[in-house]
Amino acid sequence: MALPTLRIIGFIIGIFLITLAIAMVVPMATLVIFDRTGDLPSFLWASLITFIAGLALVIPGRPEHVHLRPRDMYLLTVTSWVVVCVFAALPFLLTQHISYTDSFFESMSGITATGSTVLSGLDSMSPGILMWRSLLHWLGGIGFIGMAVAILPLLRIGGMRLFQTESSDRSEKVMPRSHMVARLIVAAYVGITILGSLAFWWAGMGLFDAINHAMSAISTGGFSTSDESLAHWKQPAVHWVAVVVMILGSLPFTLYVATLRGNRRALLKDQQVQGLLGLLVVTWLVLGTWYWWTTNLHWLEALRHVALNVTSVVTTTGFALGDYSLWGNFSLMLFFYLGFIGGCSGSTAGGIKIFRFQVAYILLKANLNQLIHPRAVIKQKYNGHRLDEEIVRSILTFSFFFAITICAIALALSLLGLDWMTALTGAASTVSGVGPGLGETIGPAGNFSSLPDAAKWILSLGMLLGRLEIITVFVLCIPAFWRH
Repeated sequence: MALPTLRIIGFIIGIFLITLAIAMVVPMATLVIFDRTGDLPSFLWASLITFIAGLALVIPGRPEHVHLRPRDMYLLTVTSWVVVCVFAALPFLLTQHISYTDSFFESMSGITATGSTVLSGLDSMSPGILMWRSLLHWLGGIGFIGMAVAILPLLRIGGMRLFQTESSDRSEKVMPRSHMVARLIVAAYVGITILGSLAFWWAGMGLFDAINHAMSAISTGGFSTSDESLAHWKQPAVHWVAVVVMILGSLPFTLYVATLRGNRRALLKDQQVQGLLGLLVVTWLVLGTWYWWTTNLHWLEALRHVALNVTSVVTTTGFALGDYSLWGNFSLMLFFYLGFIGGCSGSTAGGIKIFRFQVAYILLKANLNQLIHPRAVIKQKYNGHRLDEEIVRSILTFSFFFAITICAIALALSLLGLDWMTALTGAASTVSGVGPGLGETIGPAGNFSSLPDAAKWILSLGMLLGRLEIITVFVLCIPAFWRH
């Protein structure tokens, strides 16, 4: 890797760190508003250290006439997420007096919008640290949208090229310039966050809790301001607002841009959106009816519990309304499966993503038809795009390594002495970005604090791999990558 290239990467990471340092002003302002200034010096030190580190990378300047190649983007993507997490952990380290392992785990979970946590006592915790957790979700969510829209298609990761604007028909381009697309995506993200905050406030939350939960829901992260998560608020309106905002966060943000530009049917015509909404409604009705049948709850109340928990798991948010792992073996297995699905490409959601399941179905149907009609030429299209060999290969590669990654992490966790339920669901929930696993230890009613430090580092790696679509990280392990 040439020195000028490393200087450009360092320069960009420096800008990210300076942005992170400035973002720490938000929790500091929160502490002042709530008159809880005891943690203020810790945030000031964390911000100062982060700012100086960023400045040190920016001061050498950006080399002229040197541009990043696609292969350089892999290194930039991985190192920027890791370095930001390293410094984002400082407020947890300095204010909560927990180990750096726990601090890094919490910051990685925040930035990757996973939602796994090692902290408890959230109801009485410093408002500054609660705001910092939600803000990390919010920043990581918009960061991932930018990566999914601009970088992953360029790197041909996991079939993301299906959604590359430049590869579509010119008449369907949402905007002529990429920076205008970015501006409208940010506008949509901020707009939904503001509307979500107002909706939570209207539904019965305090303004502080409403803002935190709106940032957490739109980023499909899952951090709450209460140990009970959304079960702390008894108002049904709060739960339905959470369902709506989580769904909005799991839809493609490029389609919001198209809608803002006048294409009113952009969201409704998209196969991803149709597939996700159809899956949610069917699962709500099936599991809701089963839950109503097996409990004494009214059908609408059972549906509300199911709708929030199912939406939270499918969109990989991680909010919980009660401990759904206690609902019985059928629901336990169903929630485990749902955690792999994820939302749409170009959204804040994690998981495998709904479009890969839809493409797999198209391929299966085509292969079955080919068996019946061996000489037939069967066209395979998805959302108006032809499924060429490269896209199919990248989807299959991603899906295979997604499964292998979960298996490897679960095996490593079991070597550390964790029971099979904790090891398997912990690996699956962190790689998929769901947040809580299943079982007594890391289930919806527990957290990850009791796990050994080695397990937390392994799970942090799982969060990074899942958020960066696996292959982005794996490619750095190939010796050929580092050769000129």
